[in-house]
Amino acid sequence: MARSSLTPNGPPRRRRVTRPTLRDQIKQVLLERIVDGTYAPGERIVEIRVAQELGVSQAPVREALRELELLRLVESEPFRGARVRGAGPEEIVEIYPVRAALEEVAAQEAAPRLAGSAGPLAEEIESMRAAAAADDVHRFVSHDVAFHRALVLASGNRTLADIWEGLQVDVRTRLTLTQRFGPLAEVAEAHVPLLEAVQAGDGRRAGRLLRAHIEGFGRAVEEGLARTAAERADATLEEGLARPPAERHDAAVRRGDS
Repeated sequence: MARSSLTPNGPPRRRRVTRPTLRDQIKQVLLERIVDGTYAPGERIVEIRVAQELGVSQAPVREALRELELLRLVESEPFRGARVRGAGPEEIVEIYPVRAALEEVAAQEAAPRLAGSAGPLAEEIESMRAAAAADDVHRFVSHDVAFHRALVLASGNRTLADIWEGLQVDVRTRLTLTQRFGPLAEVAEAHVPLLEAVQAGDGRRAGRLLRAHIEGFGRAVEEGLARTAAERADATLEEGLARPPAERHDAAVRRGDS
């Protein structure tokens, strides 16, 4: 009895090995779609539709969505299923110091592991260069995220990687603000010194470079969000001033200003 429960081809053994793998594969597919913007913030992820598309049952899709909810990338609504979670300006600004600290540790741990064999990172830089040449911001950000993910995973620190994945709610902001950080080609080249440090196995230097890179982008994001908020406030003021006095008074009454 005990022997049969451990038989490689027996149903209990097959369920224990296959289902977690399937769940993880589905989770990765959904995660990539959230990060590359295929699923927009607020968009509903329909279990049965994903299951049919991937040729699986709904159970592993549901499990994958639960894990993404723990990572705060999706949120569940009673009787409505899961939706991609958006992030407000304050949360987005708070993300970058945390990302910088996490990725500094990741680079320190990954560099010795990748010394002399950082090919996948080099490939992502080449893909960023190609996307920059085509002025394809969406593709550029996708490969930028892939570069950082590859480095984080190479650290071998699963806890760090899980926390890092939960910080990817800012992808739409990256799509909007990446060009404000500088020409795409320059952003791509900014990754080269980091690649060289990793290839040399210099974890301390790689960590320092990566932290500075993310903190710099974080400052650009904060400035961009502040600029966007100011532009919206100005537009609202101009719209209000363009209204006839009677309409402005009625609007103030509705807001409770008078």
